[in-house]
Amino acid sequence: MAPTKTPSDSDRLRQIVAEARQHRKSQENTYRERALKLFPKICARCGREFEGKRLKELTVHHKDHNHDHNPPDGSNWELLCLYCHDNEHSRQEVADAYAPDSPDRESRAGLGDNPFAALGALLKGKE
Repeated sequence: MAPTKTPSDSDRLRQIVAEARQHRKSQENTYRERALKLFPKICARCGREFEGKRLKELTVHHKDHNHDHNPPDGSNWELLCLYCHDNEHSRQEVADAYAPDSPDRESRAGLGDNPFAALGALLKGKE
């Protein structure tokens, strides 16, 4: 029975370098890389400019919130800094919670939609 051959260090190194090059090439084709080539490196909300190491703080926001919708012209993207991106998603969550057909809204129905609905009657009783 012949002994199994183990890859040499140089073979392993070549494999690692090839995998790294392949990974880099695939990343260049991602929507983030495409967006960074299409748009100026400026947050679309606060207007801060990003370059160098700070470029990682600039994110791609999908305007329709669908990460599978990536048109080649970038029409569904905008570059936002981390803070503005978090703020945008928080605002969307609040809007979704208050949507008329929201399941959360139905669970709050017994609480009343207007906390000041009976205020007028209370004030008239004190006059």
